[in-house]
Amino acid sequence: MKIAREGYPWILAASLGALITFGVGWVWVPTICVFFALAFIYFFRDPERNGPTEEGVILAPADGKVVGIKKESSPEGSTEPDQIRISIFLSVFNVHVNRAPIQGRVGTIRYQRGKFLAAFRQEASQVNEQNAVRMTNRGGGDVEVVQIAGLLARRIICYVKEGQELAKGQRLGIIMFGSRVDLFLPGGSSVAVTEGQKVKGGLTVIGKLS
Repeated sequence: MKIAREGYPWILAASLGALITFGVGWVWVPTICVFFALAFIYFFRDPERNGPTEEGVILAPADGKVVGIKKESSPEGSTEPDQIRISIFLSVFNVHVNRAPIQGRVGTIRYQRGKFLAAFRQEASQVNEQNAVRMTNRGGGDVEVVQIAGLLARRIICYVKEGQELAKGQRLGIIMFGSRVDLFLPGGSSVAVTEGQKVKGGLTVIGKLS
C-alpha cells in the first residue's frame, strides 16, 4: 500500500512510542500507540487511480460525500462568469489526497487564512482556512479546486505550482485530518452527480465541460 509522504512522521512517532513504552514495561500505552500507527497508515493511504481520460470529462478532486451542488450567479455588473459549486466532505475514513479534475495548466494558487469550522457546514467555504487552485484546460475552460480545512484539519498541503501542467487525476495536494473540497465549474457545465452521493478522487465523473 502506498502511503502519502506526509504520513511517515506520524507513523514513525507512533511506532517509536510503542517500542519505547513496551521496553519500559508499560501495558496499555504500547497498544494505544500501535493503534494510532495503524490508524495513520490507513489515513495516509494513497492508492493509484486511473480514471476516464476523455476530453471535457471532469473527475472528482477528492474522495468523500457530495454535500452541496449550487449554481452561483455573478454579481450584477461583474465580468466573472456564472459557476457551479460542488462541495465534497471528507471524513477521517476517506483518502485525503486531492487530485486534478481536468488536464490543464495551473493558472493561480490562492491561500487564505481562516477559521476551522466543521467542514460540512456551508459557511466553511467562505470563512475557513483554504487553498484555491485554478486550472485552465486546452479549450479555455477554467476549473477551480478549493482545499478547505475542517474542524480537525490544521494543515493544507499543495503539491503543485503556478504554470505547472497537470494530467487529469494527478495528485494535487492533501489535507490533514478531515476536511472539504469545493469544485467550481463553468456555469454551462453538465453535472453527473447528486447530493448525498459518494465519490472517489480521480475516478468518479463529476460532470462535463460545456
